[in-house]
Amino acid sequence: MAGRGTTATVALERAGISFAVHEYAHDPRHESYGLEASQVLGISPERLFKTLIAEVDGTLVTGVVPVTCQLDLKALAAAVGGRKAAMAPVPAAERATGYVAGGISPVGQRKRLPVLIDESAMSFPTVFCSGGRRGLEIELAPADLVRAAAASVARIGSVPRTT
Repeated sequence: MAGRGTTATVALERAGISFAVHEYAHDPRHESYGLEASQVLGISPERLFKTLIAEVDGTLVTGVVPVTCQLDLKALAAAVGGRKAAMAPVPAAERATGYVAGGISPVGQRKRLPVLIDESAMSFPTVFCSGGRRGLEIELAPADLVRAAAASVARIGSVPRTT
């Protein structure tokens, strides 16, 4: 990985956390980064987690949920002891994390934001999340992801309704 590391992979290496890197050629026409990664890498989408930045009572918070779910903003706010949550503007998320949208990792963010990981992650031997850029996923044990991101675990994902 020399010369090709990201802030996320460097942080994992420094912490002595075991992980695997999965790279793929990102297609900019694809609408969902997570579903694209799931399809290209042949990973069950329930094991692939997206990183979303929200504002809870004006404070940025990181939510990590399966790509098949939506971030439950009410549950996120409750989990951090807040009242109201909304998705953060993309420029604010990129500035705070140091990553570009579609490549935001819960690990190695520029600012130390509170991180909450959906409890469903804990049911898998390994999970996948962004490695810090589009087309780069990292695979690691969920407990290691929690440790690396200094995260809490809560039920913050909700399955989108179909009409």
